[in-house]
Amino acid sequence: MTPSAPDTDDRFAERQPLDDLFALVYDELRRLASAVRRGDGSATPTLTPTALVNEAWLKMAPSPALAQTSRIHFKRIGARAMRQVLVEAGRRRSARKRPGGADLVLVPYDEDHDGRVAESIDVLALDEALQDLARLSPRQAAVVEGKYFGGLEVQELADALKVSASTVRNDWRLARAWLQLQLKR
Repeated sequence: MTPSAPDTDDRFAERQPLDDLFALVYDELRRLASAVRRGDGSATPTLTPTALVNEAWLKMAPSPALAQTSRIHFKRIGARAMRQVLVEAGRRRSARKRPGGADLVLVPYDEDHDGRVAESIDVLALDEALQDLARLSPRQAAVVEGKYFGGLEVQELADALKVSASTVRNDWRLARAWLQLQLKR
């Protein structure tokens, strides 16, 4: 005799807290995804902001234990998931070489104070540079990922990383300078 499948109501009840937490941060993640997608230089973007957030959700949904995390930590996890989705999309597009070279998935990297995008970069190049930075300074890489992909404020990052706000600001400046040098190469 085979064991019966868990009751559907039990599975939904188990995941309800995660669904509720996602609903709380959805608008923030959607706003962030809009900012990231704004720099996509392709004529036909493969991921709309809604699709980007939904794809990130699909990565997170199988882990109901995430509901036990703080809102800030959940946003950091959402940021990592969106980064992974963008990198996967970039790799898929690069794999489908077209005449004249591969399509790049571009994301805004540097915004001026008016919120206008000053420069867009290849998400694969950014991911590779972030991986290199993570080997040199995991905290600086976490600051970049949380601030850039997660839209976290300085104080939120300081709380999440258990450092001071001035340390986060310094890490952000140093990491951006290092990444800009790497991305220009």
